[in-house]
Amino acid sequence: MTGRVLRIELKRSVAPWPGIVVLGGSLAIFCLYDGLWWRGTAGWTAQWTSMALWTRSLLTFLWPLAVGMGAVYGLREPRSRMAELLTTVPRPAWRRAALPAGAMALALASGFGLLVLVGGVQVALGRTTYTPLDWLPISLVAALALVAGAVFGMGVARALPSVLTPPGLVLFFLMLTALLQQNNEKTLPSSIAPNRLAQLLPVTAEPREMLLTLSGSVHLGQTLWLLGLLATGFALLSAVTRRARLLAVIPVLAGAALALLILPAAARDTYVVDKAAAALVCDGPVCVTQANRSRLPELARRGKEALRVLHEVLGDKAPNAVREDTRLRAIAAKREPSGDVVLVDFDDRLLADATGEKLTRALIGQGLAPSCYGNNDWEGGGRGNVPVQSIAVSWALHDSQLQPLQKTGSDAIALKRWADADVAWQRLTALPPAEQRSRIAEVRAAAGSCAVGDQLPVLAGEASR
Repeated sequence: MTGRVLRIELKRSVAPWPGIVVLGGSLAIFCLYDGLWWRGTAGWTAQWTSMALWTRSLLTFLWPLAVGMGAVYGLREPRSRMAELLTTVPRPAWRRAALPAGAMALALASGFGLLVLVGGVQVALGRTTYTPLDWLPISLVAALALVAGAVFGMGVARALPSVLTPPGLVLFFLMLTALLQQNNEKTLPSSIAPNRLAQLLPVTAEPREMLLTLSGSVHLGQTLWLLGLLATGFALLSAVTRRARLLAVIPVLAGAALALLILPAAARDTYVVDKAAAALVCDGPVCVTQANRSRLPELARRGKEALRVLHEVLGDKAPNAVREDTRLRAIAAKREPSGDVVLVDFDDRLLADATGEKLTRALIGQGLAPSCYGNNDWEGGGRGNVPVQSIAVSWALHDSQLQPLQKTGSDAIALKRWADADVAWQRLTALPPAEQRSRIAEVRAAAGSCAVGDQLPVLAGEASR
């Protein structure tokens, strides 16, 4: 009987629309825009955890929207002027409230679940072979947040039956989201608000580091808080007396109090490194993380070739290993290159999709003139080092002409940079072999210490700027 009534509720009410909006709006954002979520090792279809974090970051607007749609749904009885009539029905108030709340919860959970399913299928069909289960709590808490927010909106609208209630709730939750929202510019995502208070917001920062995940204490604390919010919403929805409405706030206050005791006080305890994903898998001197294990065969073959070339031109000072760089950095922070190891960042534009000889050349460039700053979709500080690396690689491989590793733009600054690179290449190759080797060694030393910002003058024999 209950199932039949629920089907009628879903068929003849507006309950399914919130789920449709969640699914359609999210897919429209992900699929119609070529955003950062499609790029890098932390893209929304690159890894399971990244997929869960990207979909959960959409709660920035989905959560306030769910609260508002729940409030609109909660005004159904007051709008129809049936509230007084329904109170005369012998059926308990909580049972009458459970039907619309259940329909709303089912629609939102299904809509968000289908969004996660779309992303999960693409991850499963992608290149990753790392399949953890740690991403499941991230998505489950997100679904709980949508359901709890919608039921809370329904309860508030039932307690305050006004046409201003839905837009007021949306505005309040948008302001709350803006106040507590985390940003990903630092080493670990953080908020301007105290960390415990910021974690009451179920919205996560946009992921840019694939090795980061949320800690178990965050999942537990947020679950308790959201269950309290859900209980308060349902209590308001089923309350028929003023005293019951006043007592309805107890669950959300209790949930928030327990959550604040459990949620971590520091960002380093909120976002933690997935140790299983960060574990190194090696093929001789070439190592990658478990999360990027599918890249190891190609990287191992090309990495060994790059190490051989580096040993020929650098001798005993050449690096002896190739390893994926797993260090966390803030945006625009220095990378601190290593003289003994060629550090590989698969988010780097030179390495992201490189294969074959292109990958070999990129690795040689990283070994001869490592960049102190990132050259990826989140930051472009290392873009100016590409001409220097191109000269070093062309010299190491005895190319007759300068072979750019990558064109870094067609604007006036980029064209001037490559013109200077051509001049530096001509001057370098005109020198005796011993002097050429000396200048390459000088460039590598400067790059390793990040002491010289622009190394083209070093190659050209000019005073460093």
